[in-house]
Amino acid sequence: MTTDELLSDAFDRIHKLVHHIVDGLTVDQLDYRPDNDANSIAWLIWHLTRIQDDHVAGVADFEQAWTSKGWLKRFGLPFDAEDTGYDHGADDVAKVTVASGELLTGYHDAVYQQTTRFLSTLTDSSLDRVVDKSWDPPVTLGVRLISVISDDLQHAGQAAYLRGLVTQE
Repeated sequence: MTTDELLSDAFDRIHKLVHHIVDGLTVDQLDYRPDNDANSIAWLIWHLTRIQDDHVAGVADFEQAWTSKGWLKRFGLPFDAEDTGYDHGADDVAKVTVASGELLTGYHDAVYQQTTRFLSTLTDSSLDRVVDKSWDPPVTLGVRLISVISDDLQHAGQAAYLRGLVTQE
């Protein structure tokens, strides 16, 4: 298995999980929050996709799908274009609502496609490239991609739990 195949498998699992979580849910179910301080499925899927879009575009040196493919405008959220949901409080989470599950999965699909295109260019030695010198030790491409995978899986797991609450599955 090659480097790009391994990483592509991880991102493919996230992609399939996002579709499973969102599939068939109503807008009310996507917006459901067990209490006022909790995240919704809509926020969790939007946020994990924003993080993947932001971080992968940053290391691949291309524009995020959020802005380049018009998702910012389609979502119509009251945040700056650079907002990924990092450090959102309960009030911000409540502002992330969607017109449909297809909006969430459509954006995720666009980010997934950009991610897999980038991953297909990687070699083992690519993973050692330093992509962020503001940390000690500096962050390599490999560490950044694993960080994105970890973050995405944690938020997808939270969203899957919420799906179980709202559907009683």
